[in-house]
Amino acid sequence: MNMKNILSISLLLACLSLIIGCQQPDELTSPVVRMGINSVTASFLDGTGEFTGNTPENGNEIVIPIPYYYPESSNNQVTGEMLKKMRVRANLDNNVIVDPPMLYMDLTQNNTITVTDQRKEKKQYTVRGEIRKSAACSIEEFSIPSLGLSGIINETTKTISLITIEVGEPVLAAVRLSYHATVSPDPTVVALDYDQDVKLTVTANDGVTKNVYTVKKEIPNKLPFGIRAGSAKLMFAKQLKADLGITVDNLTGGIAATNDYVIINTRNANSIYIDAKTGAKLGEFDLGPVKGSLRNFYTTADGAGNVLICNLARNDGTFKVWKLTSMTGSTELFIDWPENTTYDIGRKISVYGNLNENAIITAPLLVAWDATRTTKFARWTVVNGVLTSRIPEEVTISGLSVGWTTNCDVMPTSATNPNADYFVTYYSDNEFAWVNGTTNQVRKKLAAISTNYVSNAIDYAEFNNAKFVTLNWTNSNTWGASDIVWLLDVSNDANFSGNLETKTCPAVIWECPPNTYSFRAIDSGVANGNNTGDVALRVSKDGYYLYLYFMFTNGYVVGYQFDCVDM
Repeated sequence: MNMKNILSISLLLACLSLIIGCQQPDELTSPVVRMGINSVTASFLDGTGEFTGNTPENGNEIVIPIPYYYPESSNNQVTGEMLKKMRVRANLDNNVIVDPPMLYMDLTQNNTITVTDQRKEKKQYTVRGEIRKSAACSIEEFSIPSLGLSGIINETTKTISLITIEVGEPVLAAVRLSYHATVSPDPTVVALDYDQDVKLTVTANDGVTKNVYTVKKEIPNKLPFGIRAGSAKLMFAKQLKADLGITVDNLTGGIAATNDYVIINTRNANSIYIDAKTGAKLGEFDLGPVKGSLRNFYTTADGAGNVLICNLARNDGTFKVWKLTSMTGSTELFIDWPENTTYDIGRKISVYGNLNENAIITAPLLVAWDATRTTKFARWTVVNGVLTSRIPEEVTISGLSVGWTTNCDVMPTSATNPNADYFVTYYSDNEFAWVNGTTNQVRKKLAAISTNYVSNAIDYAEFNNAKFVTLNWTNSNTWGASDIVWLLDVSNDANFSGNLETKTCPAVIWECPPNTYSFRAIDSGVANGNNTGDVALRVSKDGYYLYLYFMFTNGYVVGYQFDCVDM
């Protein structure tokens, strides 16, 4: 190719490049165009409330529903005047513009807005508010307090099951309805005969929406194993001081749970007992000569409702345990162990079984804080209602890191076999261990928690073919901000692993909300200086309910209910 042709081609390429470079690029647009505006949310002028109206698929009206009462649990009626200046904001797709910009609107009027989407296409909407009465019409809780029955509500079938053979005479019920709903007939004021099916009509606040529930006696199916997920229900939470009148601080260290009562032990004071389903204070039990600052030091109960009360030995002389069979009875000395001259004992005592038949009792053996720690506990057996010996076995656990000081609990899992596995939790190594009852060697243990926590109480129960352990801890570092109770399914030891503190233990099925029931949740709360508290598990006579009770010193006593109903 000669030089002339080369120059001609170069000149042509330069011209083409100049032409292409001068062209404007196509404007980039979203390949998918949505509505642009997805919803509009309004709040009252003071910032409270959050009410959302969604963009309709067809049409151009966005209606924001605002409840007739606000808060909905109150009787504070929302007025049209309150809607005249509402804060509003829009949920928009990317690159979408609303004109005029949203800030405040009079939602009693139709407010016109123009939405420009990603393709620069425009659409107009009108935005307004509408005060609406609630359409909620559910029975959320149903019970017959006089019979200790709690109805199991199946919202799908609108049935309420009473697990009982017979009710007897007509009785009053207690119900909790959706806010501002009404029920007819009202079972809280009209005694109804539940030996026959009873229909209750719940009408929503709007006066139109209704649900009809049928209350019936029946025995619902059980799950084949364990607790129904999501069945945890708070029955009560009572402040020890404000609700129950326990005026002293740092002396309430133990609870005993029976089918009917929860007995709260306060040293050097009569024991208060409350209703096990409602938490209502029922009375005080006069301990008489058992009462003392070191005498009624701790309390617990067996599976049949017998209560044990122990002293703190050696501070109060020999170790003694008193037995109480009813709130109308009197205490009787059950254990006296004068041969003990080495160990302190009585900060915790546990029992599994029925003291009238067969049971095993355990109590940690303690030493002074600055002395050699111990991993020993005392164990007594009861056979056919008789204590086999007032002198216990002294059992030593192997495989723990060091040993305990003042906070420890050892929980047996059999009423008849002293060599059955058992559980132990203690401070300050803060280990929670599953121990082989034959060798007394630690079988498995969870990772130790921070020494900021004090773990000091456990309980064990078998429920619906499964095995459960509950334990507590208090938080001395944040002074109650993380006081907590755990419920673990220990049916399978493969799940007994991980760390409770980091929430990596697969056996955990429930935990109480932290910083809710400790002294920190009380405005004038006094710090739990001894880092004490207690836990207790009870199984209902019919086998449908597992009850978990716990108490944090200077804070609350609390009751939760779990069930195994297949629904």
